[in-house]
Amino acid sequence: MEKKQSKNSRTLDMYVRLCEGKVINKAEEAKKFDVDERSIQRDIDDIRAFLDERSIRDSSEMRTIRYDRGQKGYVMTGEESSLLTNSEILAVSKILLESRAFTKKEMTGILDKLVSSCVPQNNQKLVADLIGNEAFHYVEPRHKTQFIDEMWNIGTAIRNCQYIEIDYLRMKDKAVVKRKVKPVAIMFSEYYFYLTAFIEDDEVRKDFEVINDSFPTIYRIDRIKKLKVLDEKFHIPYSSRFEEGEFRKRIQFMYGGKLRKVKFKYSGTDIDAVLDRLPTAQVLAEEDGVFTVSAEVFGKGIDMWLRGQGENVEMLL
Repeated sequence: MEKKQSKNSRTLDMYVRLCEGKVINKAEEAKKFDVDERSIQRDIDDIRAFLDERSIRDSSEMRTIRYDRGQKGYVMTGEESSLLTNSEILAVSKILLESRAFTKKEMTGILDKLVSSCVPQNNQKLVADLIGNEAFHYVEPRHKTQFIDEMWNIGTAIRNCQYIEIDYLRMKDKAVVKRKVKPVAIMFSEYYFYLTAFIEDDEVRKDFEVINDSFPTIYRIDRIKKLKVLDEKFHIPYSSRFEEGEFRKRIQFMYGGKLRKVKFKYSGTDIDAVLDRLPTAQVLAEEDGVFTVSAEVFGKGIDMWLRGQGENVEMLL
């Protein structure tokens, strides 16, 4: 029993040190534990067999033990794999396809890279077949604009607090206007990516619904015709930082405007769909399947969605 416990303790000790990136030298270990080198070799073989068994049982475990001549000892190589499971890659691919956020060329490239780099090789054909038909019939957005590289430039400017200058296609009059803005976030909503940014130009701000609006203006990234990241930097105090998550809860269809509260009765069959659509929504009351709901939102974008619910919604406020 003592011999077995000694072997278990010895093997576990070496396993932990291998996981920590340390080198196991047989001669040193034999001396440390007062055993011969053949016992240490058997311990190492046991650890190697354990890792091999895990790699067969669980494709996320990709570690093994090898001898490193330079370090004159055994080391653990690899790590827990970042490969996605079949179900995970299928779910991610379906979400991407449903988003319709990219051109067909971009979408095809992204899906191919996801499958080839994130799915174990023996499962790649299965996953590709499962998403193949939907990818073939994918309908790209009408704007047909490729902007992934520009989006990265925007993200870098946000990270470095750099002003950007944009030429933007305004939809109300189809005019292209120039704006110098402080970029604070990139957001996605229903087919489109958006830049949220603060405008400091008083001449532009004079036409705002709320002149001293403390929340940013929203620009659809595919409508940015030209973008330049400026060397000039801005500073936003930590206490005044833009809370993207809180902003996202309160904005619908990416329409700006002042903060408001809406109150309505909902008589449809799925109140959960309403609460998921409006993260700030609260059920104030329920009677005979009719729910009284209150929510805090920005702008008038919510009105479009509420009207789309037809007779299921009765506005109260």
